[in-house]
Amino acid sequence: MAKYIFVTGGVVSSLGKGIAAASIGYLLKSRGLRVTLQKFDPYLNVDPGTMSPFQHGEVFVTDDGAETDLDLGHYERFTDVSLARKNNVTAGQIYDAIITKERRGDYLGRTVQVVPHVTDEIKLRITEVGEAPGVDVAIVEIGGTVGDIEGLPFHEAIRQFRLERGRENVVFIHLTLVPYVQAAREIKTKPTQHSVKALREIGIQPDILLCRSEVHLSGEVRDKIALFCNVAPEAVIEAVDVPSVYEEPLMFHQGGLDDLIVRNLGLTCGPPDLTAWRSMVERVTTAPVGPTIAICGKYTGTRDAYKSIAEAITHAGVANSCRVEVRWVDAEQIEARGAEAYLKDVDGILVPGAFGERGSQGKIDAVRYARERRIPYLGICFGLHVAAVEFARNVCGLKGANSSELDAATPHPVIDLMPGQRGKEQKGGTMRLGAYVCKLKPEGRARAAYRAETVAERHRHRWEVNPSYVETLERHGLKVTGVSEAGLVEILELEDHPWFVTVQFHPELRSRPERPHPLFRDFVAAAREHARGGDGARTRPEVLDPAPAG
Repeated sequence: MAKYIFVTGGVVSSLGKGIAAASIGYLLKSRGLRVTLQKFDPYLNVDPGTMSPFQHGEVFVTDDGAETDLDLGHYERFTDVSLARKNNVTAGQIYDAIITKERRGDYLGRTVQVVPHVTDEIKLRITEVGEAPGVDVAIVEIGGTVGDIEGLPFHEAIRQFRLERGRENVVFIHLTLVPYVQAAREIKTKPTQHSVKALREIGIQPDILLCRSEVHLSGEVRDKIALFCNVAPEAVIEAVDVPSVYEEPLMFHQGGLDDLIVRNLGLTCGPPDLTAWRSMVERVTTAPVGPTIAICGKYTGTRDAYKSIAEAITHAGVANSCRVEVRWVDAEQIEARGAEAYLKDVDGILVPGAFGERGSQGKIDAVRYARERRIPYLGICFGLHVAAVEFARNVCGLKGANSSELDAATPHPVIDLMPGQRGKEQKGGTMRLGAYVCKLKPEGRARAAYRAETVAERHRHRWEVNPSYVETLERHGLKVTGVSEAGLVEILELEDHPWFVTVQFHPELRSRPERPHPLFRDFVAAAREHARGGDGARTRPEVLDPAPAG
């Protein structure tokens, strides 16, 4: 029978519960245990697919096509385990399931209530993950902050879960804030005391406290927290701010977190093997400064909107023994001041996925700048679309060429709505989502990066390259080097350019710190060559494991 770890958060949001859960997952996996992770989000949306990135950050897409919380990206990157739809559950999904059952008559004769019906549905979703074959430990993160109204059913459900499964099978870990007041030069424990008090009022006594702080906690402070929160002093573990999130598992291990979990749950396993992870962290934190890469997007003021892209660049930097400097460029500012003002000294340009017209011309201008000045370019999803539009206008001579998403009346819809998307009115969960196979042509840089004939990559889009314009694009030098099994264009590459690759899928979702994605790896290698004064034509660093991401 699987063991369960529940991670809750208190005082304020954005303390890093997702990173903490992912770190725990890595530590237990490094001990030889088989782990899975699950995130409960208390909001009433069915999934984050229709939410603004300004509010929610990026949407992380799984192989089976689920649009999920960005924390699943942390889980996958830290544990190198591919997750699925069942690993992210929202209050919207819970209530939708209950109302569907009620309308069907499953509760005939009974009053449907939060307890037991909502809490039972939550527990059912937990066991669906924990009782899957090959799982030793299920780590479940409860989103939000203790005390939030919408989170109460989830906290009540895990309280019941421990009562039913037994203390020997369930551990409660609470992440809380221990602020340092600069004016008084004091660490304040009261917020943590109140957070734990709120948790205990609903019947949950945490076993372990992870104390987020910008300074180290003295033994006296830890003893005080332990006394007032009713936990053992060794169960008060500091979570000090670190330069890289990949340092957190090492910090938690040093604090004894994994030993405590193993002891509390009676797990039989060996010590962790952290050798490779330590080596990776050392390269992340000590690598010399390398190339500057500009990310030209419309949500650059909200970095979480591009979380997986930023991490994939970090991984690629490790592979190339350098630390990439990322320059965040608002595409609308390019429209206002021109590409030269923001891109004149960069070594690589990346245009990420997006929807809608805002900032699109700035992205098109960024593509033209990369093409004409021979700067390495990686276009992802919408980044492929604007590359095709720019090329059609300025090289193929197709005046007014555009995407039908941006201009329904364009005379040349080089990017058009996929046939299967026409007539769809419901927005949520209706795009081309999930992993699809891409067949790589032998002459492309993508094939050189992957070193494979086929790969499977994750998608999230409605618009595609219009097949009516493929011959024109190719005749002028923008080549199709990857296609789906259905014949859809997956990759476009520019001939006679140091490194210009655009993809319809999202390669960043498959990048891992110890297994960087091949396209990001080679993109950074080309940018590094450009920074050295070369033409950026080298396709890969000499020393890396080029295992394909698919």
